[in-house]
Amino acid sequence: MEIDFFKGKSVLVMGLGQFGGGVDSARFACRAGAKVIVTDQTSPETLAEPLAQMADCSIEIHLSGHREEDFGPEGPEVIIVNPAVHPDNRYLALARENDKYITSQIEVFFQLCPAPIVGITGANGKSTTTALTAHLLKAGLGADDVGYQKVWLGGNIGNRMLLSEIWEIRPDHVVVLELSSFQLEQLARIRKAPKIALITNLTPNHLDRHGTFEAYCAAKENIFQFQPTDPTDLCISIFNSDDLVTSQWFSRYNGQSGRTCLEFSDRDVPDSLAKRFPLAGKANRSNLSAALKVAQSLHVPDDRIAQAVETFRSLPHRLEPVATINGVTWYDDSIATTPPSAIAALEAFECPRIILAGGYDKNLPFDEFGAAIASHAKAAVLIGKTAPKIAKAIYQADPNTPVQIEFTASMVEAVQKCAEIACPGDVVLLSPACASYDMFRNFEHRAAAFKECVLSLCS
Repeated sequence: MEIDFFKGKSVLVMGLGQFGGGVDSARFACRAGAKVIVTDQTSPETLAEPLAQMADCSIEIHLSGHREEDFGPEGPEVIIVNPAVHPDNRYLALARENDKYITSQIEVFFQLCPAPIVGITGANGKSTTTALTAHLLKAGLGADDVGYQKVWLGGNIGNRMLLSEIWEIRPDHVVVLELSSFQLEQLARIRKAPKIALITNLTPNHLDRHGTFEAYCAAKENIFQFQPTDPTDLCISIFNSDDLVTSQWFSRYNGQSGRTCLEFSDRDVPDSLAKRFPLAGKANRSNLSAALKVAQSLHVPDDRIAQAVETFRSLPHRLEPVATINGVTWYDDSIATTPPSAIAALEAFECPRIILAGGYDKNLPFDEFGAAIASHAKAAVLIGKTAPKIAKAIYQADPNTPVQIEFTASMVEAVQKCAEIACPGDVVLLSPACASYDMFRNFEHRAAAFKECVLSLCS
């Protein structure tokens, strides 16, 4: 595929979304010379921010529902599909019946990107690992034996989509992308994967979409299955040796011609670097170990790595300190949308913890999360559809648990209850273990509501 493929064509962007993918696709198609229509089932009010980001583009907007004519014989020739759209969507079926060219933002990017791509996926820790990897690689710029001239950070991480900037990316750059299971399923259609691929871990996630843990794992494995293994080119596969599934994958892929396989563990981080690293907890040491493997593979000098490790800061909504009020420290970990990520947050602290958890039900098991709360928490303040399931898991782990369990109907009520329970020296964690869709637009909206409520305690 060449950029000129889009020139003069009509393009339908299906799914504007909240995280930048639809905006990126639409802006790219406009710049590439296409006539662009954007369609989304959501209302204009909900999509005000992404719509504002396209205000300078000539784009036709169809909101509050898809239109069959957009996918019919007279509709656009090319459809760029948001990863959140289910492959069995009836409008896509209609498009296939009419022989439309169906693609996605990530497929187009991989086909056009001239630079080597570092792709990072996993159930938990992938955003932090992606940002940390880019941070370490940037520290190597200008050093001897470092062959790249610029580092791009993007993918499924905080509105940092890069397709609309493809004209500025050169072969002597390197691109670091966070990749979701949905995006990896899309890439599998064109048998593409990054030259350097890393997986942080695997625990059940998105079972509402994938159905089973095995299907979810199969989607993630695409990041390795379709890597280019030309012996004359770069191909590095990096696995978590402490994860049961990914360590088995290491054994499967290790030794293949044209592929270098590496493993990482939190135990691999030298004490000298661990002391410099400002992020707390075993999970973050594992993220650091993963990022180090990439940086070392691309020849970033050790002294530059050490300096960069010290200056890295937590991403928004990932154990991000919000405020200390009356001796109680409040943390925003709204990105923790799975039980293992919330467990990691609980285990990052040794002082009494009050966890604010619950939300949309992705059909994930809460057994281990309930046990972690029973073992590590002083109290659990629960909200959302999954609140009863989490409470049940806590009681199943310990029928006589001393953990105080409270049910609340809103974020305002939940924060007020946490404040009533907390004592000086405690930490309060918004670490929901669930998605936000039952009460909020996304995890960022949930975090904003939490912060507003916490800061109102000061007034």
